[in-house]
Amino acid sequence: MLSETEHESIASAIKAAEARTSGEIHCVVCGRSDPYFMAAAFVLSCVALMLGTALAWIFHLLWIDIGTATFVTALFCAWLLSMLLIWQVPSLRLRFVAKAVRYRRAHAQAVQQFLAHNIHATEGRTGVLIFVSLDEHYAEIIADHGIAEKIEQQEWNSIVGIITKGAAANKLAGALAEAVTEAGALLAAHYPPVPGDRNEIPDRVVEIHSVP
Repeated sequence: MLSETEHESIASAIKAAEARTSGEIHCVVCGRSDPYFMAAAFVLSCVALMLGTALAWIFHLLWIDIGTATFVTALFCAWLLSMLLIWQVPSLRLRFVAKAVRYRRAHAQAVQQFLAHNIHATEGRTGVLIFVSLDEHYAEIIADHGIAEKIEQQEWNSIVGIITKGAAANKLAGALAEAVTEAGALLAAHYPPVPGDRNEIPDRVVEIHSVP
């Protein structure tokens, strides 16, 4: 998703931003936050059930008799084909998943990454996660408890806007580097460097191509 050069540029932006603050910044880029098979299968199963019911009534009103066994078998085959299709072609699954569901799954993945990388365990509770999930077109910034007390979420949301616009223009790396710089400036205003401060989280961007 990101080239080696882009990784290095983002890492440099993180290092420069953290030089101005005692806060810690970490970036995670995820290709897709959830497999979405069960979510898509549920939607397609509901569609098959409603379509089957509607067709049954249409055949009944038109006095068309194709036989119960034939009708049920045809409906089952159509449902099975749809399941096989989304199993073999994962890219189709998102077409059957509501945006609200996609955003909830992406947010859940962001929280999971926040905990998995110990961003919640910094000494001053000053960790910040910049999270992007590409297939969901979702970005989020999660700040630890210490930061959330001083910086309003709307200030982070403006930085999220930088990421989403950059990703939409196929300039994700540049947008992430800019977001890191802006986040660093925001942190520096409330959490300047302190003597003896150490780098508790690696200055890098983590890639997760897809969640199994």
